[in-house]
Amino acid sequence: MEKEIVCISCPMGCRLKVSYPEDKSDLNSEDILITGNKCQRGIVYGTEEILAPKRVVTATCKILSKIQNRIPVKTDKPIEKKYIDLLLKKLYSLELNPPLYEGQKMLENFENSGVNVIITMSLEE
Repeated sequence: MEKEIVCISCPMGCRLKVSYPEDKSDLNSEDILITGNKCQRGIVYGTEEILAPKRVVTATCKILSKIQNRIPVKTDKPIEKKYIDLLLKKLYSLELNPPLYEGQKMLENFENSGVNVIITMSLEE
């Protein structure tokens, strides 16, 4: 099977051609052929995109404050796409109380993924 993807690991945005067997049940990195990359990060990104795609998630959470009603949050590293819907449901159901500080962990090790959700803006009140 072949897939064309744009690498987002660096600003070059290489157009990768990723070839892999149709049966993905027993697929590993040695079964994947990547071409079109200008750096090693393209191979890592293309392989990960086939085996276990990940994304950084940004969202907002409700806060109980007179100043504003939502605060921005994000994952501290990419999380597997299979967790994104569950994570967003969790984030949108929360109500946080100030004070909140930039970099503060509000969810730790979400679903044992090793990914934390952090607050990206401080709010004293």
